[in-house]
Amino acid sequence: MAAGSCLLLFLLPLLVTASHSPPGCKIRITSKGLDLVKQEGLRFVEQELQNITVSDLHGNEGQFQYNISQVKVTDLQLAFSDLNFQPQQHLVFNINNASISLRFRRQLLYWFFYDIGSINASADGVHIYTVLQLAKDEAGRLKISNMSCDASIARMRAGFSGTLRKVYEFLSTFIVTGMRFLLSQQICPSLEHASLVLLNSLLDTVPVRNYVDEHIGIDYSLLRDPSISTDTLDLDFKGMFFPRVREDQELENHAVEPVIKETERMVYVAFSEYFFDSAMQSYFQAGVLNIELQGEKVPKDLEVLLRATFFGTIFMLSPSVDAPLRLVLQVSSPPRCTIKPSGTSVSVSAFLNISLVPPDRPPVQLSSMAMETKLSAKVFLQGKALRVQLDLRRFRIYSKQSTLESLALFSLQAPLKTLLQLTIMPIINERTKKGVQIPLPEGMDFTREVVTNHAGFLTVGADLHFSKGLREVIEKYRPVPTAAAYTSSRPAEPSLDPSSL
Repeated sequence: MAAGSCLLLFLLPLLVTASHSPPGCKIRITSKGLDLVKQEGLRFVEQELQNITVSDLHGNEGQFQYNISQVKVTDLQLAFSDLNFQPQQHLVFNINNASISLRFRRQLLYWFFYDIGSINASADGVHIYTVLQLAKDEAGRLKISNMSCDASIARMRAGFSGTLRKVYEFLSTFIVTGMRFLLSQQICPSLEHASLVLLNSLLDTVPVRNYVDEHIGIDYSLLRDPSISTDTLDLDFKGMFFPRVREDQELENHAVEPVIKETERMVYVAFSEYFFDSAMQSYFQAGVLNIELQGEKVPKDLEVLLRATFFGTIFMLSPSVDAPLRLVLQVSSPPRCTIKPSGTSVSVSAFLNISLVPPDRPPVQLSSMAMETKLSAKVFLQGKALRVQLDLRRFRIYSKQSTLESLALFSLQAPLKTLLQLTIMPIINERTKKGVQIPLPEGMDFTREVVTNHAGFLTVGADLHFSKGLREVIEKYRPVPTAAAYTSSRPAEPSLDPSSL
């Protein structure tokens, strides 16, 4: 029994480590970023509260019968508001001492006197305390999973006018008390719908699993619920590319887990070596890491050099000396990314096969060279697209057949390196030019980006910018209500017939 307990204690750290999959991509939103979100969110809350629908209020007091209808919010003052992080998974939205101005229609019947008109009212000392719980849903997308809300109105005033103003002032206690109750009961349901329905529709615009191009896709699903401290919100994404021919493929992550310590910018995005390695392995498995040049596509200087020097003896003996040349560059294994504080590099191993292609005859292979190259990688953000610019740093070729041939290939190092720089690298950079989208909601972009390299990962610090307002994006993706739902949700038109009172 004791031995079993000791074994369990020994294995427990290993089990915890195994269950904690390291992210390939990590995003941190700081308090500065939350301040920007608060400004845009406050405008959205104001718009939602302006659309509050308050039920009609009617009743009688002795010989007086009254009906209050067509209640509309005319103005809001939400000057004192805060949006804060609350550990472990919550955002707190707090509004203090707000005011809401209203206008509604009045109808009064007193014996044979009938009066209609409008009333202006003001709800002061409005307090709204909302807690949003953030979590990962089944698809791996960030969602508002729950919401708690408390709303209260300290006092409410109404201004009356017209021939029966004194009567309304007598009834003001009943009317104001009723309106205060109805209004306070509508604030939280309105914000609940705004959060659980409308804001979640905005979060639906975050890419989770989508295609990058015709060859590969990317999985941005969350690995776990968000981690929230008093100053930051951290999101761990899988950050794994996959070949479209094998979409169910899982690449195990053995890279260093990104660690974000900075808080100066609004947002930080970290990418581990695994993020880039999975992209290159996916392209490798998709069979697109090879390039063929034949005939006129082979640079003239290189062709002259090949025909005049190293292959001169072969050409002299071959009757197909005037046949076109064909160069086939094929990556032999998935490239590997290395991220160091000094920079980012990509190591590539490949084969270069050189052949003569006589018309109407089988190709004649002249040589098969092994190549080892190291590329420097410049990683940068443009908008929401992560892009990589590659440049050839080191290059080495050697023969797979003999040491003697490897020595003969030495003279080809420089021209082949030039071939790669002028012909192959532009093709590769054209493929990476589009980049891959970072998992942010639609309408939100990065500005003032700064890339910093660390051991095993890199971070991009940036500020946020709303290129589209929350309302604009939400309206774009808002579900279209059915005709029946629309009809049932409309308030009934008040009757002008005194008998209806």
